[in-house]
Amino acid sequence: MSDLDKVKQLRKSTGAGFKDCNAALDESKGDIDKAIEILRVKGISKASKKMSRVAKEGVIAISGDETKTSIIEVNCETDFVAKNEDFINFVKELSEINNNCNSNQNILKNSKMKNKKNVDENLVSLIAKIGEKITVGRSKTINYDGSKNFTYLHSVVKDNLAKLAVITSIESQEKNDKINLFGKQISMHIAASNPISLDSNSIDENVIKKENELITEELKNSGKPDEIIKKISIGKINKFKEENSLLTQNWVMDPKKKVKDILTELNIKDLKIKNFFRIKIGE
Repeated sequence: MSDLDKVKQLRKSTGAGFKDCNAALDESKGDIDKAIEILRVKGISKASKKMSRVAKEGVIAISGDETKTSIIEVNCETDFVAKNEDFINFVKELSEINNNCNSNQNILKNSKMKNKKNVDENLVSLIAKIGEKITVGRSKTINYDGSKNFTYLHSVVKDNLAKLAVITSIESQEKNDKINLFGKQISMHIAASNPISLDSNSIDENVIKKENELITEELKNSGKPDEIIKKISIGKINKFKEENSLLTQNWVMDPKKKVKDILTELNIKDLKIKNFFRIKIGE
């Protein structure tokens, strides 16, 4: 096999550039297996140097079906890379694996991909090849008995990849067009209104505590008596809960109504929003 053929084979096997492949073959004295290992080590070194940089671009992928649906975020540094074919192919395959392993990050990173390498190894190779920091971010799998999942993608990059994505799980014994329309609309509502919880009782206590601290700090220098400040704080916290809980948010299709009013108007026995998950790149 000629030196040029070896370089071509090494490029095909590793995805590394011509210059790096040529240097690795020189170092390995023409041994392709040793050259692959050299490139792998160099790739890890390149990747580790890039991991201190900021990655706030990328895509979100949704996979699965209406019974079991998964969402995963993969970040990179620039929007240019978010549209790169190698990056897109990696994310699409990763998304399917994520659905199979129920968004378990430990299982995901050790799962084998089509090229027989695991996710972590492919991630390192992709970073070395593309030249940007790439990280696997938030993920979630929603799967409930008796529920149907609805999805919404906003700012679609390609196919099942977007800049903002939502999964909403609707529980009902009935199956009809009215529920299907509501499922699509509530997913769009969640995308636009960004609720942090289904209802006020489900908001994380740490979130409430932090908001309370911010409100208290804001009112501290107002000159008002402590009793008045306490009343104002309670009012502001209650408003915060209402505006950030899905059921009490103003319905985007008709802001004069709340989401809970729409559920009542549908008049479908046992209909309820079981769960939802929303991811927006850079948020």
